Amino acid sequence: MGDIKGFMKHKRQDFSKEPVASRVKHWKEFIKRLSAEEMQTQGARCMDCGIPFCHWKCPLANYIPDWNDLIYQGQWQEAVKQLYETNNFPEFTGRVCPAPCEDGCVLSIDQQPVTIRNIELSIIEKAYEEGWITPNPPKARTGKTIAVVGSGPAGLACADQLNHYGHTVRVFEKNDDIGGLLVYGIPDFKLEKKIVQRRVDLMRKEGVVFKTETHIGKDIRIKYLQKEYDAVVLCGGAEQPRDLPIPGREWEGVYQAMEFLSQQNRVNKGQRIDDKTRIFAKGKHVVVLGGGDTGSDCVGTANRQGAASVKQFEILPCPPKERAFDNPWPEWALKYRKSSSQEEGVEQEYCILTKELIGENGKLKKIRAVRLEYGEKDPATGRRSSREVPGSEFEVDCDLLLLAMGFLGPVKDGLIEELDVALDGRGNIRTDERYMTSVKGVFAAGDMHRGQSLVVWAIDEGRSAALHVHEWLNQPRSMTKGN
Repeated sequence: MGDIKGFMKHKRQDFSKEPVASRVKHWKEFIKRLSAEEMQTQGARCMDCGIPFCHWKCPLANYIPDWNDLIYQGQWQEAVKQLYETNNFPEFTGRVCPAPCEDGCVLSIDQQPVTIRNIELSIIEKAYEEGWITPNPPKARTGKTIAVVGSGPAGLACADQLNHYGHTVRVFEKNDDIGGLLVYGIPDFKLEKKIVQRRVDLMRKEGVVFKTETHIGKDIRIKYLQKEYDAVVLCGGAEQPRDLPIPGREWEGVYQAMEFLSQQNRVNKGQRIDDKTRIFAKGKHVVVLGGGDTGSDCVGTANRQGAASVKQFEILPCPPKERAFDNPWPEWALKYRKSSSQEEGVEQEYCILTKELIGENGKLKKIRAVRLEYGEKDPATGRRSSREVPGSEFEVDCDLLLLAMGFLGPVKDGLIEELDVALDGRGNIRTDERYMTSVKGVFAAGDMHRGQSLVVWAIDEGRSAALHVHEWLNQPRSMTKGN
């Protein structure tokens, strides 16, 4: 490395954030990046650690030490090339990836890790600002055609790779904008949609064809795609939300998190939503069930809509402030992390089980819940049993309940039902090691294949599936039909 004592001389410096009081009044990103010089100093903190655990912890296996050193040396264009070796969309991961690489950084054993995600974002944004990112269509076409179903991060990565291999790719999206979860699930204050559109426009110029408002399995049968294309890749995501089967679920005011988040994203882009179907938190007592990223996004959105109060309930215990003894480095640190949305105002409670929803005149008014206590971990399963604490029942006012309790895999009716494809034990599409499903010529990647996961895993699966599709298409035709 260029500065072998950099980690000793320089402290971690994060991006600054706009003050809470002002940022909750708008929907734009509120992070201010550091200067090129400041980022070079942060790059100098990367150690010559011998074994780059950050590289190992990244699902994409990004060449992190390489581009850290390159920006320290001021070689930003070379750093961009290193980014693109493993990641199609560093402008997405640099904003919304939880950065497991940083928990794997050797520095994180006893001090603050390198600002890997911020460095990644700084490199790609400087590349756009300098005009280094330009269309790069393939020099020749193979004559093979592939249909990609779904335009989330997995679908986009798969399409991008296949296009650069020289194949003709058409991406089918059921919604009216390309981007999937990036556009409809992640709030604008974390990822402005112009960032997604910038990349989509680039892919169009490189030859990828996008077809919106086309729901495969409803508007077009999957059998048609099988007939018309040399291969089909399913990247439709894990859209079946976990529900809350308790008394009172039918009251008006209870919504799935993605209904709430996607509607606000549509409003932000100028779409008119009828008042009767508008999910609006202004002046309401909001409760979010679920403590993950989706729940946090609901908190930030509710605060921006002007909620009277926001509470967030999690059924599990609160994570410890520091790594537990049985959660050693370089594993992902299972510790308490306050998101930027939670910083903006929320009352968090853990070990809460919702028992009943109480309403009046057809509308939700209160939640009845009980506190839980957990026993020791079962050595065999790693799970902890729980029981209700006697006499701990309580009620809270609630006009708007948002269910952010995770997802149960892809929606089964429509495409999957028609295709009659094999599923795994968790209800996701089962594939072999080549990402091919039980139906020949049909592949699957992303959350539809692995279940609800991180954007970085979706991109990795999209890239991997594309490579296997490419190799399969390059086999002799007789083998392609039979394998």
